[in-house]
Parts: sequence; structure tokens; C-alpha cells
Amino acid sequence: MARLENLESRILKILEKSGEPVTGQQLAEMLGVTRQTVVQHVALLRSRGYEIISTPRGYIMGRSPKGFRRLIAVKHGIEDIREELTTIVQNGGRVVDVIVEHPVYGEIRGNLNISTMDDVERFIASMKSSEAVPLLTLSRGIHLHTIEADDEETLDGIVQALEKKGILLGREEKG
Repeated sequence: MARLENLESRILKILEKSGEPVTGQQLAEMLGVTRQTVVQHVALLRSRGYEIISTPRGYIMGRSPKGFRRLIAVKHGIEDIREELTTIVQNGGRVVDVIVEHPVYGEIRGNLNISTMDDVERFIASMKSSEAVPLLTLSRGIHLHTIEADDEETLDGIVQALEKKGILLGREEKG
């Protein structure tokens, strides 16, 4: 039992010290255990209240929002994902997550944590190489994003830029 608790504290220390996401495989190699062991212990840590977020690039510790947050509703097709994310990042924002409403499962949320153009390109490349289907396909292109920025004015600018490109879900489109 002591070894297991030690493993969990080591996972927490690695994630707390890392400025970047750490994959399950990387954690497994650092700790001398299997990736499945890491997954199990991360689940146990989460059940104890630790905010460990799984992103496409690995695990990160939940952090306090950096500045201001806003939930935005958008609508577009798969072909516009890069433009949407690029617009947010180039206007000074960070994309925290994507949320869709599913008729059976209710709210489905995916952690994105995209804040640079490199993050955008990695996300797009990952979507292509994995042949994954974006969540927006479950909701006819309608989805939400939590976005962050350093101030309200930057968030307003992001919303205006998305609206100008026809990506922001407008009142006339709802329904």
C-alpha cells in the first residue's frame, strides 16, 4: 500500500513541476511501471479530488484560469476547425475546451488547452493522423468553447473576429 501511495505522490510531483503535458507513456517510463498502472493511479487521484486533466498531448494539473473566461457558442463544419482555432489564438485567446450536447449522453466535453499556433497545428495533425471524428459532428456543427484571455477587451475582440468570419452562432441561426 505504501508503494502505491508513493507512486501517486510521484505522479503528482511530476505533473505539478511540468510546464507541459506529460503522456501516460512518459509517466510510465519515468516511474518504471506500465502505462495502464499510470492510468489507474491517475483515476484514483481524480477520485480523491485532484484535478488532473487529460489532453491530446498528455496529462496536466488543473490550473486556475489565466485571466478572464467566456463561454462562446459557434457553428461550422470540419473544414473550418483550423480557422476557428487560429482566429482565437491569433487574437490573444486560449481555447480551454469544446462542449457538445448529445441526445443520449447529454453534455460531452473535450479538453483542448490550445494557446499557440503550434498547438493548433498539433491538434489538426492529430485529428488527421488518428482519423478521429471531431465532436462537432455530433451536433451538426454547433458547439461551445470555453476561451480565456488576459482581459475582457481581448475576449470581445475574439468574439467580434469569429462573428465577422461567420463562425459565431448568431441569434438568427439558433433553433
